[in-house]
Amino acid sequence: MRSVARSCIAAALAGLLSFPGFAASEKPLGMVVQAQNAQISNAKLAIGTTVYPGDRVETDAGGALRLRMGSTQLYLLASSSATLGQRPDSLFAEVLRGTVGFSSNGTDQVELEVPEGVIRASNGQPAYGQVTITGPQEIIVTAYRGSLVLDNDGELHTIPEGKAYRVTMDPEPEPVAAMTRDDANTTPAKRKRRKLAFFLLFAGIGALATYGIWTELSESPSH
Repeated sequence: MRSVARSCIAAALAGLLSFPGFAASEKPLGMVVQAQNAQISNAKLAIGTTVYPGDRVETDAGGALRLRMGSTQLYLLASSSATLGQRPDSLFAEVLRGTVGFSSNGTDQVELEVPEGVIRASNGQPAYGQVTITGPQEIIVTAYRGSLVLDNDGELHTIPEGKAYRVTMDPEPEPVAAMTRDDANTTPAKRKRRKLAFFLLFAGIGALATYGIWTELSESPSH
C-alpha cells in the first residue's frame, strides 16, 4: 500500500487528511537525495523517493545511499542496511548491518541504534559521525566532527571529535528464571546494562577514505 501511496501521493493526501491518526503515522521522514545500488522493500531507490517510519533501506556491494530528513542527512555505505523511525523528539535509524552515519547541524536530533546502545551527537550539538557493525558483539564508532555519545541504558560514553573506538560487548546475560505465582505482582527487574569495552583506534587512512566517500556523496546529484 505504501508503494501505491508513493506513486500517487498527491491524490492520496486529501483522503488521508480525513483520518488524522493514520495521516500522522504516515508522515514522511524525508527523501532520497542520492542512491546507487540501493533498495527499499525490494524496490530500487531513486532520487526523490520519499521515506517513511518503518522503512528498511539497504545498499548492495558497491552501493551508497544518502537521505535528507529535515536538516539532517543520513547515509549508508556499501553492503549496509537500516530501519528508519521517529520519536517525538528525534529521528533514528536501527543499524542492521554495514556502515551508517549522519550529519546534523544540531536542529534535528538523530540517533543510531545498535546492540551496544544508542549513538547520538553530544548535547544536541552539530556533529558528523558514523558506526560500523563489524561483528555480532562489536562495532566501530567514529566522530569526524563534533563529539558523539554512546548511551548504554543511561551509562554515557563520549567519543571525542577526531577519534574512533572499537566497542565490544559481552554476550547478553542468561535469561531470568521463570516467575512463580508469588512473583506475579512484583515489579520486573530493570534490564541489565550491557558490559562494554572501548579500544581507541588509529583512524588514519580508513577514516580519510570514508570522509572522501562522504564528501563525494555530499556533492549535488547533478555532479
